[in-house]
Amino acid sequence: MKLLKKLPLLALLAILAFSCSTDSIDDKADTLVENLIVPPTKTIEIEILELINNHRLSKGLNPLDDLKIVKSVAYSHTDYMVDKNKVSHDNFFSRSNYLKANAGAKKVSENVAFGYSSAASVVKAWIKSDGHRATIEGDFTNFNVSAEQCADGKWYYTNIFIKK
Repeated sequence: MKLLKKLPLLALLAILAFSCSTDSIDDKADTLVENLIVPPTKTIEIEILELINNHRLSKGLNPLDDLKIVKSVAYSHTDYMVDKNKVSHDNFFSRSNYLKANAGAKKVSENVAFGYSSAASVVKAWIKSDGHRATIEGDFTNFNVSAEQCADGKWYYTNIFIKK
């Protein structure tokens, strides 16, 4: 009889112990791309896009078209890196899934960087890196970039590439 009295309490404890929060890591990551904005394009961003397309053309590859939705997703991540004060690919799969669902992307890749003070220096660094160069020279159709300065004036960059 004592067991029957304790059974409801044990059931309640089991439910509480195994329930999950709706604020999972993935849900928080998804909020990073929910309220997207497209900030005005900066000169440094235009220069980065031109340098990348010039590099692609020099290799016999198609130039990429910029796409506003890609810019907004890149901006959300650059803003995130500035807020966290760290360069990262955090939440990449959320950005990729968003672009696949909302921009018709079949394939998504990104390059990030921190600290470079000019378009030429960041693109040169990406081209010197095998992995970053592979993204720049990859089979993509569209791209865009976001460059934002943190409080101490250092630049953070997110360059996203998609294939439609």
